[in-house]
Amino acid sequence: MKWSAKTMRAHNRRDFLKALGLGVAAMATPGSLFAKQKADSRPNILWILSEDISPELSCYGTPLVQTPNLDKLAGRGIRFTNAFTTGPVCSASRSAMITGMFQTSIGAHNHRSHRDDGYTLPEPVRLITEYFRDAGYFTANVKTAAPGVSGSGKTDFNFEFKNAFDGDDWNQRKSGQPFFAQLSISVTHRGAHWKNLPHQLKNPVDPAKVKLPPYYPDHPVAREDWATYLDSIQVMDGYVGRILKRLDDENLADNTVVIFIGDHGRCHVRGKQWLYDGGIHIPLIVRWPGRLAAGQVCDDLVSAIDISATILKIAGVDPPKYMEGKVFLEPEANGNWKTVNQHVYIIAARDRCDETVDRIRCVRDKQYKYIRNFMPERPYTQGNEYKEQSYPMLNLMKELHTQGKLTPVQALFMAPRKPDEELYDIRNDPYEINNLAASPEHRQSLEKMRAILERWIEETGDMGRFPEKPGSITPRERKRIYGE
Repeated sequence: MKWSAKTMRAHNRRDFLKALGLGVAAMATPGSLFAKQKADSRPNILWILSEDISPELSCYGTPLVQTPNLDKLAGRGIRFTNAFTTGPVCSASRSAMITGMFQTSIGAHNHRSHRDDGYTLPEPVRLITEYFRDAGYFTANVKTAAPGVSGSGKTDFNFEFKNAFDGDDWNQRKSGQPFFAQLSISVTHRGAHWKNLPHQLKNPVDPAKVKLPPYYPDHPVAREDWATYLDSIQVMDGYVGRILKRLDDENLADNTVVIFIGDHGRCHVRGKQWLYDGGIHIPLIVRWPGRLAAGQVCDDLVSAIDISATILKIAGVDPPKYMEGKVFLEPEANGNWKTVNQHVYIIAARDRCDETVDRIRCVRDKQYKYIRNFMPERPYTQGNEYKEQSYPMLNLMKELHTQGKLTPVQALFMAPRKPDEELYDIRNDPYEINNLAASPEHRQSLEKMRAILERWIEETGDMGRFPEKPGSITPRERKRIYGE
């Protein structure tokens, strides 16, 4: 069935997805890829998510930071340089990844929403863990990851669900049963524990040597905060090393696909909760011994929801037709697997985060980033208790701004209003500081990307167009927004 924008407007998102999913052909079923193999020969899949990190690893060229375990993982697999999440905050991004759908398509776009209002996924959308379970996989949200390493067990989905996972460790599976395991590492999430991170390392990052983005002031507070962020990545790398050693010790490494990503970008000003690359650009490394050639670097655009479709394919499960994520690894005739380029551009969305109401969308290809601010009257610095209590850089910038000590580039974030549209030449302006939206020379690119976004909004039924119902907001955030 073909659906036009007009047809889609005549149906709400739930009805559209339900209609699209009717029939056995539309649902994911075990494919033929492993049909002739025994169940225990199918690969295990370990999906490691590190919270709040951009590609600031040494294998991505970041100086000072030491990540030998992730460097080794990349050297034995594929390192993707252009991977992006569909949202810049954990709950929206994770809701998308666990379903293979844009969070805006399933009503999961507002941060920490639908926790007690009975909202469930629209039919026929299901958690990818359900498809793994149907195919005979054991699913685990790992909490005891390795000696000295605990997984957070984080789900943080913006919908109600039951029995998302079978257990909290892959060792709970039946003998010979393949597993799909999610493992979340929280040490990289900003918190009180950060102050102790330098003491856990033999070689903590020297704040005096870090290179700050030009939109941050060169100040001791900024340098120390950035260095501590890099230290959190170094500690996390040690955790990854122990996790990989456990796979080796249990003789699982050769038949386990390891996927390492960030759940969204770094927890800094212009990072987390924003659609600049600092908020959505993530590391992505995939290792599959004997099936993926080692030492590859791929610059194809990859959306995080593509991982959902791809790991189903790896497990011999045909991704459901409704799924918006695309398969980026395909089998070859000789049994090896190769990358497949699925995107000319990627799209990401930001909606309410905590008590901060906003609606922003972006389109990004390899050269340009287009950002549409649907609420430009709301400044970058509108109130957000989480950031005000946790971001020393933000409070520093506010103070320096009142003193007139920020450069023009740094002061952009303090503007009383956001621009309606933003356009950046990523190749020549990787820090996204020179807005070309008003440039006649770039008018054609602006109009092209604006049209792409408008078409995507219609075709996917972007639910961010509609006001959020107060009942879907947690009482804590509702009180902050409405004063109730």
